[in-house]
Amino acid sequence: MKRRTFLRAAGGGLVALIGIGAGVWSQVPVIPKRPDPDPEAALGWIAWRDGRYTLTLPRAEMGQNIATALKQVACAELDVAWDMVDLRLHDTAVPRVKATVGSESVQLFAEPLAQACAALRDAIAMGRTEGPVSVAARPVSDLRSVRPGGMIGAAPELVQGREIVTGGPLYAADVARPGTLFGRVLRAPAPPEVASRPLRWNAEAARAVPGFVALVEVCGPPIGKARGLGIVAARPGALDTIAEALEVAWDVDGLHPRADVATAIDVDRRLDEGPLPHAVLDGAPEAGFWDVDLRLDIPLAAHAPIEPRAAVAEWQDGALKVWAGTQDAFYIRDVLADAFGLSGDVVTVQSCRIGGAFGGKTICTVEAEAAALAAAAGAPVKVQWTRAQELAFAFHRPPSSHRIRARVTDGRITDWDHAQVSSHILFTAAVVPAWMQHGTDALIGDGGVARGMAAPYVLGRARATYDAVRLPVHTGPWRGLGAGPNALAIESAMDEAALVAGADTLSFRIDHAADPRLVAVLERVREISDWHRDASSSLAVARIGRGVACGIYKEMSYAAAVAEVAVDPRGRVRVSGLWGVHDCGLVINPDQVRAQCEGNLVWSIGMVLSDGLPIEDGRVVAENFGEAPIPAAFDVPPIMIDLLDTVAPPAGAGETMIVAGPGAIANAIRAATGVRPIGFPVGPEVLAT
Repeated sequence: MKRRTFLRAAGGGLVALIGIGAGVWSQVPVIPKRPDPDPEAALGWIAWRDGRYTLTLPRAEMGQNIATALKQVACAELDVAWDMVDLRLHDTAVPRVKATVGSESVQLFAEPLAQACAALRDAIAMGRTEGPVSVAARPVSDLRSVRPGGMIGAAPELVQGREIVTGGPLYAADVARPGTLFGRVLRAPAPPEVASRPLRWNAEAARAVPGFVALVEVCGPPIGKARGLGIVAARPGALDTIAEALEVAWDVDGLHPRADVATAIDVDRRLDEGPLPHAVLDGAPEAGFWDVDLRLDIPLAAHAPIEPRAAVAEWQDGALKVWAGTQDAFYIRDVLADAFGLSGDVVTVQSCRIGGAFGGKTICTVEAEAAALAAAAGAPVKVQWTRAQELAFAFHRPPSSHRIRARVTDGRITDWDHAQVSSHILFTAAVVPAWMQHGTDALIGDGGVARGMAAPYVLGRARATYDAVRLPVHTGPWRGLGAGPNALAIESAMDEAALVAGADTLSFRIDHAADPRLVAVLERVREISDWHRDASSSLAVARIGRGVACGIYKEMSYAAAVAEVAVDPRGRVRVSGLWGVHDCGLVINPDQVRAQCEGNLVWSIGMVLSDGLPIEDGRVVAENFGEAPIPAAFDVPPIMIDLLDTVAPPAGAGETMIVAGPGAIANAIRAATGVRPIGFPVGPEVLAT
């Protein structure tokens, strides 16, 4: 939606804001433009010259290995060998491509690429070796690359795999321009939604540090309301020393009114005030006693990419070029043009491989810092955030508070009520100002918070409602958006309902599932996990349990998981086995789909057992992985993944298993201990005997 269109749609009160003078437009964010691809656009991704093909990857590569999958599509459709196609990452000099989000790269991009490759193949076969190619879409059944066989379903060498292993320059932090300097923007130890600014600092002490180049007071747009102070050095190792020497005193506007985040999202407190405003399911459950009545609280969690975000910026003759690991190079270009008063055609953003993103590298932060510092220094500047900056100033998975209830009669769920209070995901406070967020809340809610709240079962009279609260810490998309936390709540309640009914928890799900593909993944995970066998452990004193969960992601991909856990007398949980079944339609590269499933299951371990960012006075206080832990290698059990390669068109695989893994682990803990996990991460004090 365009900015002016949004203001009109939001009603007269917001339209009136246009007329109150300068400053209003500065508060209206740049709106991402995300066109769906088509065969005409795809012609710009594939080219032939001197007997070789070049595929310009229309997606960001962040470890999902979409470069490999789309190169497989190109080779299959062109009918050429793997080494005949070279691959380059796109920049913003090519026609706009959609942001890499939503597990939709294969789903949306494979067929347009195949159509373009088929047109190019036919043109070359007819002797046309120069000039543009036109494409006329042909029936999907005529395409070679969207059916099994040959390159489709194979596992060729990973694109960029050798460079990763040998340390080749792939990432933004690897970019080395002549005369590159190194920068950082310091910000107050305060929540980004509380206005803060540098008050005073010791410039003389900073200048005395070897390698000091510059102090920069105008260092790009604020992050939220946090204004910074920039430093530039000749070597990266000087940045910490300069920052310490400055001894910056910060002016902070005080506590945020929702500094107590847990109280701000307390679902029961909010329900006491009245119904929640946004309905995902609008049934009318009958009043009365509930057989299942759960309150679940899921905390703030970081994306925890191994690569902190980085960017290199260089100005030449009034034009700006930025190298960045971003999920949306075009949005970064648009924001930079807006922030620095430039036309889009003089700003170029070159995509670099991303060392982990998971939805977290979609907005403009480090790129603007690098551009501002480079402008001030008159030289290329590289900015790489520290881990502490990642945790303090990136956006995170929002905390959520759930009240979920069910009534069971004759083995069937007849009534269902799921209420949730969370914070914003799609309309994140990291880019959307409060006044505009009020408009989105009133008009359409937040589809990211709602994702996955419609349980994939036949539940009788079912209601699902939510509210989103702006918090002092920034929240936004995190692998699967709301689908992971919502599925954890839903699958916990489904397990309790099965226990009320005296039913096998896996069979109970099948009995409530209407979608045959959901039934199929459940039946298959029952088989590969040997669901009914007795669980055992090498720890004789451990309590052993198995749990199951399943789900449908974005109405396109299906997953089911079984987890086995061992809980020792001190309440420490060890996940001892994980089995997953995944159906995303036609599989281009089975190795990479399995890798995505495994990654989601490791995230599931973290979601249940370790994820949780500590907050004090509304701000994140963790500065490293020791204070915001992620699963380590010894936390990961043997994982078995089975793919159902169906005749359905290819769909997303990057986030689907997150709807099944956390619930399976939580339900296994319940089976082992008799204690229902309701607060996460699950601490040993809750489970100790």
